[in-house]
Amino acid sequence: MVVVILAMAGCRPDPPVEEPPAPLTEHLMQVPEGWDAPVFPEDNAFNDVRWALGRDLFFDPRLAIDGAVSCGTCHLPERAFAAPETVTPGALGAVGERNASTLTNAAYQPHYMSEGGVPTLEMQVLVPLQEPSEMAHNIVTVCEELAADYADRAEAAYGRGLDPFVMTRALATFQRSLLSGNAPWDRWQRGTVTPTEAEVRGAELFGSGGLGCDRCHAPPFFTTYGFANNGLEAVSLDPGRWRLTGEPADSGAFKIPTLRNIGFTGPYMHDGRFATLDEVLDHYATGGAGHAHQDSLLAPFTLDAQDRADLLAFLGALNDTAFVDDERWYP
Repeated sequence: MVVVILAMAGCRPDPPVEEPPAPLTEHLMQVPEGWDAPVFPEDNAFNDVRWALGRDLFFDPRLAIDGAVSCGTCHLPERAFAAPETVTPGALGAVGERNASTLTNAAYQPHYMSEGGVPTLEMQVLVPLQEPSEMAHNIVTVCEELAADYADRAEAAYGRGLDPFVMTRALATFQRSLLSGNAPWDRWQRGTVTPTEAEVRGAELFGSGGLGCDRCHAPPFFTTYGFANNGLEAVSLDPGRWRLTGEPADSGAFKIPTLRNIGFTGPYMHDGRFATLDEVLDHYATGGAGHAHQDSLLAPFTLDAQDRADLLAFLGALNDTAFVDDERWYP
């Protein structure tokens, strides 16, 4: 964590680029109906040139020290910007500690990383790039290595060559455009489709009149972005948020993930221990392993075959197929 903080401090820009905010280009920033547009920092207003630069950097494997791992290696568009591995593969054959979480609607998150220790997408870029088990590179060095290839585009986007200021902001711009709000559930809420009977029953089970899953996975983002110990272990093998705060009550607590596109983002949990949603339901049905700081909302429950099928049908209605098929997200 100290390394990350020092890196953040080292990437403070020269005086911010002064400019009026550009309008969100409709074909690149398709804000779901009824949602507020994402907020962009004053020094990183949205425009097409910055977005395109960020997309190409996102898929450039040269960001890793061995030239073999890009952001898109662990955040695949076809997986709703998650990955099929239990934990992330890194440069030089390294293996990460965590499952790669989806970037779905990252623009609306108030904090980033599993412990929530990074406040902006611009800062978040530094963590995987400089983490030894991920890209294992140095942002200053990688910018120097790629400067010639991206010189004209960086100048067009930010009025300067490729440097840490440009790289972090271009990547953040692309990630803020990853908006997913056209799943069957959304169209159901807008009255443009009729849900199936199973989806309706599943929604009732999911909600406060049933299992109360919405207390942590609240619509429309299907997360509160809070933190919880969800009872995976009686004694936490991974300290989770405790590593950041030093508070014992945060032992084994992680940021509550979004359930949007849940059918594309398995395996599940911070360490990818569950391959299927059935396994996830089995875990929660036990009421957790009894950790001393397990969330108090967890309680055992029973699902018969119909209940389970209905709940899975509802979760399936959160899958936005148009999002994962969108050609904008592919290199």
